[in-house]
Amino acid sequence: MITTLEPSLALGEEQKSRLGLSAVQKIFFNLPPAALIEQSLLNAEGYLADTGALMVDTGTFTGRSPQDRFIVSDDKTVQSVWWSDINIPFDTQKFDALHQKMLDYLVDKKVYVRHGYACAHADYRINITVVNTWAWHNLFCHNMFLRPSVEELAKFETEFTIINIPEFRAIPHVDGTRSENFAILNLSKNIILIGGTGYAGEMKKGIFSVLNYKLPHERGTLSMHCSANVGKEGDTALFFGLSGTGKTTLSADASRSLIGDDEHGWADDTIFNFEGGCYAKVVDLSREKEPEIYDAIRFGTIVENTRFLEGTRTINYADRSVTQNTRTAYPIDFIPNIMRPSKGERPQNIFFLAADAFGVLPPIARLTTGQAMYHFISGYTAKVAGTEMGVKEPQATFSACFGAAFLPLHPTRYADLLGHKINKYQVKVWLINTGWSGGGYGVGARMKLAYTRAMIAAALKGELDEVEFVKHPIFQMEIPTSCPGVPSGLLNPRDTWESAEAYDHAALHLAELFRENFMKYEDFASPQILAGGPIGYK
Repeated sequence: MITTLEPSLALGEEQKSRLGLSAVQKIFFNLPPAALIEQSLLNAEGYLADTGALMVDTGTFTGRSPQDRFIVSDDKTVQSVWWSDINIPFDTQKFDALHQKMLDYLVDKKVYVRHGYACAHADYRINITVVNTWAWHNLFCHNMFLRPSVEELAKFETEFTIINIPEFRAIPHVDGTRSENFAILNLSKNIILIGGTGYAGEMKKGIFSVLNYKLPHERGTLSMHCSANVGKEGDTALFFGLSGTGKTTLSADASRSLIGDDEHGWADDTIFNFEGGCYAKVVDLSREKEPEIYDAIRFGTIVENTRFLEGTRTINYADRSVTQNTRTAYPIDFIPNIMRPSKGERPQNIFFLAADAFGVLPPIARLTTGQAMYHFISGYTAKVAGTEMGVKEPQATFSACFGAAFLPLHPTRYADLLGHKINKYQVKVWLINTGWSGGGYGVGARMKLAYTRAMIAAALKGELDEVEFVKHPIFQMEIPTSCPGVPSGLLNPRDTWESAEAYDHAALHLAELFRENFMKYEDFASPQILAGGPIGYK
């Protein structure tokens, strides 16, 4: 039985054979969202919320499992991949055996197959076929990947395949995995195997990792973990930042159109979205704080690991009983003010966002190309972590290129591409501290969102071009002495502390944390990159 919305678009025998699904009897091909939601409910995979959204649980894993992510080591990858605790090598024969075991497992199961693609730029598009055993996972792929037209489906040729079976568990000593769950990328055979985990983000990030290999290594195109938007004059801006820095909030601007909120490529003079949807956190979500996301949670949308208010089908976004990482997945056209197609011209401005809980970094600063490359590789923010006795202290967090977990190549490869493009197109790069001012966490206060928005707006409008700047004495970045809509006394962080000596001590401490983190990249970094760090490099 092969079920499809359009019988003429049924998965053909030749396609089934290429996917290894010839023996599978129950294939549901390219079902529309309503049918997938119906299947999810029939399979007891989730519940409908009062908004019409499908609420599901991901099971044991409510996030990715980095230690169980592998890349097959073969003639193609052995010299090119940055092997590390992020990119763990996997034996090619073990991969082939595990692949066959998974195909054999599917023979008597319900299987949901979907065609989609990544990259809104036609020159970089890769066609993806996803094989799932959970209907809501197939809906997730419908929402997150770009959706082919009926005409495109008729001549669709698969370039990359994802096989995702959450209930399939590996036998580590037989299959070569670390545990029962796994995500394995084969960059030669263009296959991703995922098993033992119900976290749907493994599929999205698997394809992102693929693009982070193929685009820079094979096409010389920069892949980026960032959001992007476009102003009314056609000016594009990029926003990089780790979780909690405000990337989604600050790129969602009513006066600008959203290209995408997470993954993009930079091909010569074009920025393009990799995806067709958004995968946003919903913990403490409210219409007041995030109206676009809140209103996107409707029929066709998935909400992961949340709970209902007692006695209702109303989602309780404050409920953290399952995880802090509650999320929603919806097609990008569920939110207003988006670019169609999801592309823009080369950026005029790039923003690196950091929520600095040490209160050291300025709320806005201009970076040289070398500094931009250094801070790009560093990927810094600082989180506040609870400790014993109720004391909370900042913890520095570094993630190379603001997405270390998804980089098959060495971070300097991406930084070199970024630096080249900054120089070629004379792009302005800004560091934005959305964290603390007047002292670290517990002493100072977090920068007001209104001020941060005003600083970004001033940079986008060119209002800082003629302003006087001063250099930070340790980090060497340039700090504006004035900015429309922002009290001048907030711009230089040293001036906001009661004790200049205490600030200097904190700044030196943070600089040392930067240096310690960067030591693992020094041997591959150019003199220009090293000169972009805090004072101390020779």
